[in-house]
Order: sequence, then structure tokens, then C-alpha cells
Amino acid sequence: MLKTKEILDEKDKRLRQISKEVVFPLTKEDKKLIQKMIEYLTDSQIEEKAEKYDLRPGMGMAAIQLGVAKRYFVVVHEVEEGTFDTYVIINPKIISNSEEMIYVELGEGCLSVNRDVEGIVPRYARVTIEGYNELGQKITVRGREELSIAFQHELDHLDGILFTDHIDKDNPYAGEELYRAI
Repeated sequence: MLKTKEILDEKDKRLRQISKEVVFPLTKEDKKLIQKMIEYLTDSQIEEKAEKYDLRPGMGMAAIQLGVAKRYFVVVHEVEEGTFDTYVIINPKIISNSEEMIYVELGEGCLSVNRDVEGIVPRYARVTIEGYNELGQKITVRGREELSIAFQHELDHLDGILFTDHIDKDNPYAGEELYRAI
């Protein structure tokens, strides 16, 4: 089982690497890592398991956060209490997005950023992502609201970008009126 301490901290320079495209078929190591990521993200959102195993709650994780510079991420989205949709997206690319921009009112979080960060991270309200599943089959997924934010957040990781990079250092709430809070 993956432990919270195995997730790279924002101070680790590896998080700034640009991840490399994945070549199929997936290696055994990648398949194992994806399963560990799914298990961690699911368990971390179930209160009893999060407490029992000391997991920081999270809905998304990119391979680079575990020190693997490959272009894939996992998002486990709780659609209702105890029911999750799991997305494994390999070599993802945004192929379309809404004009409308949103931000997380309570502030975006990250498993690699172990502190509260205030400020606005502008994101598209809706995105369509193209990529591949674990079998190498082309997939297209759409995300709205928090799912859209999660996809964009994880995609940023693959390019060496942390959500804190999007926040205006001098005025963390700059442009607040231009975006819808969720």
C-alpha cells in the first residue's frame, strides 16, 4: 500500500520535470503503480480508511508525484458517498475547453503541497481530454466543474507545473470577479 510519505513534496525538484510520453504496452511497474495510485486515492476519500492508514485525502495523482516522469495520471472522483468513478489517462491532451473559467473557492489543494495556499487558480469550467487507457486504446473523457479542475491540475503536473504557480504572488485574489467560484 502506498504511504503519504512516498508522495514527493513540493520542494523536490523532480516535480518540475516535464514527463515523457508513455510507450505501450505498459510495463509491469507502471501497471502496479497505477493500481497503487487508484487504491490510495480511493482509500484516502473514505474517512475510516484515511484515518486508519494516515492518508491525506486526494482525488488525483500524477505519476511524477511518485518520482516517475511518465505522462499519466489517475483521478478517483467520488460521485456520491462511497461511489467512485476512476479515470486512468495516459498521454493526455486537452482537445477542447469551455470559455467559462472557474476556481475552487476554498482553494485548490495538492498531495505534494503540505500547507494551505490561498488564492485563485483559474481553470476551465469544462474540458475534453484525449488520451489512452491502460490497454493503449484511445479514449476521450469530459470533465465538468471539480472533475475538470482535477484533470487540469494533474495535466499541469506532467508539465512540471504546480497549482501554486498559477496564483498571483502579490495579489492572490487578482481577477476574482472574472471567474465563477465552485
